[in-house]
Amino acid sequence: MASQTVADHLLERLRTWGVDRVFAYAGDGIGGLLAAWARADNQPQFVQARHEEMCAFEAVGYAKFSGRLGVCAATSGPGAVHLLNGLYDAKLDRVPVVAIVGQTERTAMGGSYQQEIDLHSLFKDVAGDYVHTVSVPEQLPNVLDRAIRTALTRNAPTALIVPADVQELDYSAPTHEMKMVPSSVGFTPPTLAPDSDALHRAADVLNAGDRVAILVGQGARGAHEEIGQVADLLGTGAAKALLGKDVLSDELPWVTGAIGLLGTRPSYEMMAGCDTLLTIGSSFPYSQFLPEYQQARGVQIDVDASLIGLRYPNEVNLVADAKTALRELIPLLARKEDRSWRDEIEKNVTRWWDTMDRQAHLSGNPVNPMRMFAELSSQLPDDAIVTADSGSAANWYARQLRFRGGIRGSLSGTLATMGPAVPYGIGAKFAHPERPVIAFAGDGAMQMNGLAELITISHYWKQWEDPRLVVAILHNNDLNQVTWEMRAMSGSPKFVESQTLPDVDYASFAAGLGLHADTVTDPDRLSGAWQRALSADRPTVLDVHTDPNMPPIPPHATWDQFTSTAAAVLGGDENSWDFVKTGIKAKAQEFLPHRRT
Repeated sequence: MASQTVADHLLERLRTWGVDRVFAYAGDGIGGLLAAWARADNQPQFVQARHEEMCAFEAVGYAKFSGRLGVCAATSGPGAVHLLNGLYDAKLDRVPVVAIVGQTERTAMGGSYQQEIDLHSLFKDVAGDYVHTVSVPEQLPNVLDRAIRTALTRNAPTALIVPADVQELDYSAPTHEMKMVPSSVGFTPPTLAPDSDALHRAADVLNAGDRVAILVGQGARGAHEEIGQVADLLGTGAAKALLGKDVLSDELPWVTGAIGLLGTRPSYEMMAGCDTLLTIGSSFPYSQFLPEYQQARGVQIDVDASLIGLRYPNEVNLVADAKTALRELIPLLARKEDRSWRDEIEKNVTRWWDTMDRQAHLSGNPVNPMRMFAELSSQLPDDAIVTADSGSAANWYARQLRFRGGIRGSLSGTLATMGPAVPYGIGAKFAHPERPVIAFAGDGAMQMNGLAELITISHYWKQWEDPRLVVAILHNNDLNQVTWEMRAMSGSPKFVESQTLPDVDYASFAAGLGLHADTVTDPDRLSGAWQRALSADRPTVLDVHTDPNMPPIPPHATWDQFTSTAAAVLGGDENSWDFVKTGIKAKAQEFLPHRRT
């Protein structure tokens, strides 16, 4: 029987941990690992992206939607460098990912050899929770196990560095001797229960409030029933941080939707009017969208003590699992008999969705981007997974899509990097090959990396039980979010040389790969295009030509602020009259008479 190499044992150890996919790209720095993969009959599956950054994004998407560990692998030097952006996305959104990277041979290290980079320095921030190099075979089990356990317990990226020559050494297990460090696979994660005294103090604060507001984030996922009971007892509503969009159904009349620059007016109004704030599983960073300091008493529940009390001067900070804490809190809460605050919230929510419908059906040149999302919203399958890119796609994802039931969704929340929508979608399909996936990407993101990852989709889609992966492109030939940020934040006109994109026929590119493709320039075709895409027998690219002059107006923006921004750029913006007309029509929908409720 042939001896087992370090690389062979590394893959065996991953299999023992239950890892079934590694998103990776080849290089001679991991040549020994590639040879081991061939001997292991491709177990765990080597999923080949087109670029190492996409490997990391796909591992993040896999982890976000599976609740399991994401693993990516790359060669030494440039391959390791390329992983960084995706790993930072994992770090900032608190996602467990392990990166396995090669390194030059030990005999060459320190000699300015080809592709030699100080990988510990490279990864010391992004994978600061745990990064280590395997120098001898006996180290491998402990280093790999610690990288995995650390990633899973701290919800963070970690890194394992294996020099090329070490990969090919015969594996030798650690022995029962001095200076050897044995290891074991697996662990049972704890359920963190709240402190009893703190729980009673939290209940006292919440019971004393007349106008309580709830803010939920991704840390509250799985506690939707308990949140509903708390909201009913306290007579309040709940706003959602962007990463918590799929925590609560948007069909609940007391759910105010997203909060922040991409948020809704009901969320803004609830935070502005509340006297008590209950934050559950969120480290939402924009404190200016929370109640004024000293306006509201604060209670926060979070499983991570290092992040609790970070955004608001809370009176009570409960370190506990959200579901466990809420279950113990509920019996201590007194039902509020005055329902006027709840009634006001529900009235504002109803009006908001009416406004969104009105804005979505405004005419565009050629297609109003909001309608692109609104037409999908009612057609979303109950088990759909939705991803969105940063930029204007994130605006309409946050405001126009109404999630319900088991629908999942995510984007790059804290890093807000361009480019993850399509690789997230690929990761989601490998996590749940039986579920339909929809990825919303701007044309800037498609030109950055999305087009290349359509090749990855074309390569793998026949493996998926449900072949539906819809890539919907906001085709406006503009880096639209930055254009609007220039207008709104600095009063500057569009800088054409920076912002205008070359025109690309995305549908033709997709069709050339054998994917289903549809170009939409007529808004009345959107509903049918979504129907065809969601019933197609293969992945689909929807190339929707959208109006770049439909403004993503923040929920707190007043009419005066909007007109001031418009006036500031009228003199120099190539689209000034178009975006002023379009913006006036959109903003006016908030003030026009609505249906009686």
